Amino acid sequence: MTTLAFVIGVSYLLSATLFVLGLHQMRAPSTARRGNLTSAVGMAIALVGTVILAATTGVATPLGWAALLLGSAVGAVYGVVRARTVKMTDIPQLVSVFNAVGGGAAAVVALSDFLVRSSTGFALSESIPLVLDVVIGSVTFSGSLIAAGKLQGVIPGRPLTFRGSRVVNAVVVLACLVAAVASVVIGHSVVLLLVTLGAALLIGVLMVLPIGGADAPVIVSLLNAFTGLAVAMAGFAINNQALIIAGALVGAAGTILTLQMAAAMNRSVGNILLGGFGTSDSGLVAVSSQDLTGVRQVTADDVGLQLAYARHVLIVPGFGLASAQAQHEVAELAKLLLDHRVDVKYAIHPVAGRMPGHMNVLLAEANVPYEQMLQLDEANAAFDNCDVALVVGANDVCNPSARESGNAVSGMPILDVDRARSVVVLKRSMSPGYAGIPNPLFTNPSTGMLFADAKQGLVDILAATKEYVTA
Repeated sequence: MTTLAFVIGVSYLLSATLFVLGLHQMRAPSTARRGNLTSAVGMAIALVGTVILAATTGVATPLGWAALLLGSAVGAVYGVVRARTVKMTDIPQLVSVFNAVGGGAAAVVALSDFLVRSSTGFALSESIPLVLDVVIGSVTFSGSLIAAGKLQGVIPGRPLTFRGSRVVNAVVVLACLVAAVASVVIGHSVVLLLVTLGAALLIGVLMVLPIGGADAPVIVSLLNAFTGLAVAMAGFAINNQALIIAGALVGAAGTILTLQMAAAMNRSVGNILLGGFGTSDSGLVAVSSQDLTGVRQVTADDVGLQLAYARHVLIVPGFGLASAQAQHEVAELAKLLLDHRVDVKYAIHPVAGRMPGHMNVLLAEANVPYEQMLQLDEANAAFDNCDVALVVGANDVCNPSARESGNAVSGMPILDVDRARSVVVLKRSMSPGYAGIPNPLFTNPSTGMLFADAKQGLVDILAATKEYVTA
């Protein structure tokens, strides 16, 4: 082994170590930012090692160097600008776009390698990962773009199906499998690989279109796992250890997270893929035109009075908080209460929002201390001692119907908000959540409904609370 090969091997090993360490740090909100930076350093080392390898072995042509430099510059500029300007509500869409870029890039690597070497053919050990890379990367690319479109509202968030869709899905999957197997066996047919590519792209579209808004966190995690698998297959195809290790880590982490998200919704991944549930918020109806029988409406002044004289308050954030970008207002309200010796915590449901950890990211952006964020089990244990539970834009994650059978959220682990002494729900209307079923929490005798946009409602509550705590 030459000195150069040894140095590059060590750089890849160091990168892999940093990836593992960064992934471990991302397990907890308090260390997640550090984990991101650790992984970024690992990736930078891997990139430098790869550039040195390409420069010293002469495998890169002038055109290749031009494409590498241009792609790096465009990617770096886009990444920095988007990361600094993206709204917290758009983070799920950005993650989906990144998934698409990762999967698409992996597929292009395999396709390029195939075109370059197709005249000589491949051994099975080479063609299998190459074809798998094309399939998984293409499914990830098209599926992630559709997911991003749904999250952005460009494509309707409700499940989109058509008559005979499952038959069409089966035919497309079968065509993809046949073309993929034939590509592996023959090993040099560009036409077969292009058929595999086209069928895989179509699978990604058909797989995500039936997914409803309520299943968005799971599908984002699943596509993230697919991205990792595609990158790992690309590593096998071009014999790059850094890609293999990084892809395997992302694939494993994404798979574990997908299973955890599915468990948090009490649904299997297969059930989610075969038929999602969820509706969009486009069906919002004005409060004045809805049936408010049994609903106890409250004012911001009523809520401020309750909060000012409470001892323990739990805030339950949901996508409505993210949609209104009201994280700073809720953090300011919590700080006001904390300054006046009111114990304030946040009850975080794992699938609240549009992606795993969405509420944690949102609150962290408003500098909410990590120790104030209680996860599901810890939060449920705190509701028995809670004087006021303030629900801001959450619905399905606190729907008591989950404890009953025969409905869309049956068996789903929920936040036991109805166990608090008093509940305040800040919501724009009585419209159902993504599951599309009523929430009996809203008509519970201990619940007061404050109908308002999350941001404006919190501003009003903050003003009223200030008056009482300073009186």
